[in-house]
Parts: sequence; structure tokens; C-alpha cells
Amino acid sequence: MQQTNTSTAVQDHYPDDFSHCYGCGRLNEHGLQIKTHWDGDETVTEYTPRPEHLAIPGFVYGGLIASLIDCHSTGSASLALYRRDGHELGDHEIGDEAGVPRCVTASLKVDYLKPTPHGQPIEIRGRIVEVGRKKAVIHSELSVAGVVCARGEAVLVIAPAAMLNAAKH
Repeated sequence: MQQTNTSTAVQDHYPDDFSHCYGCGRLNEHGLQIKTHWDGDETVTEYTPRPEHLAIPGFVYGGLIASLIDCHSTGSASLALYRRDGHELGDHEIGDEAGVPRCVTASLKVDYLKPTPHGQPIEIRGRIVEVGRKKAVIHSELSVAGVVCARGEAVLVIAPAAMLNAAKH
């Protein structure tokens, strides 16, 4: 696992049926297994790229950057929607139907500002811009050693019933 912060992450509260995502699924042994948690009013994810995440020697592949922002944003939206409803992580048992909402991406925009150096920890910080009944908008900044390398904006929605039902079978 690549997480360096040991506080409770939202991905640890997703039911098993919804924990297989390549980016954030704790049950996907080949995935990134990112962890997102609150840090005050922001969300944070830390990840150290693996050797296969190269674009060219010394720099991270842009697809990884988009994946990190995407999955950080879905986790951030889940946290925001859960908090909006008056809950914090640990209020419900893992797997409880009333627990943490599982979100999916409706829209993702990534701006690559600088090449992202490989071999150093990446930090993604999210700011909750909007929280609606079934959606959230998250702005994220991806940085290495304090230098912002990419920014993202994502619109996330609660996973549609068809996805939720399919995952249970």
C-alpha cells in the first residue's frame, strides 16, 4: 500500500462490493489503493508512484496523474456527502447500507501545469466546491515537494442504482 498517512480513509469504509476500483479499491491487489481522508476542511491523498508509472525517465505518466485526481475526487465527494448528512467516518459499520455513499465520476478536467517528478511522494489536496443532493464538485491540486504540478476539477455523483445492484451480484 502506498499511503503514508495512517488516519482513517474513506476507502476503508466502502463495502467490499465497491472496493475493486483500480485507483482506490482496497481489494484490488494490482491497483493503486489510494487513501483519502479529511485534513480540516480539505481532503488529502498521498501516493508514491511505482517504477511502471514513468512517462519518460524522471517523470510521471499523465494517465496516473488523472487517475489519482479522479479517485481522490470520488473519495472526497463521498466524504463531503457523508458529512453533509451529519456523519463522520466510523458512524456506521463497514458494509452498512446507510454508510458512506459511493460516488462515480460524471466529469473530470485535468490541467497539467508542470512535469511531475517521479520517485517522490505525490500529495493531492481537494477542496469541496459544491455539495448537492446527489452530486459534489471537487477542485484538486496535485503537488510534489510543495510544487503544484496539476489541477483538476471533477463532478461526482452518487453511483447509479444499476451500478450498485450489479456490484452486489
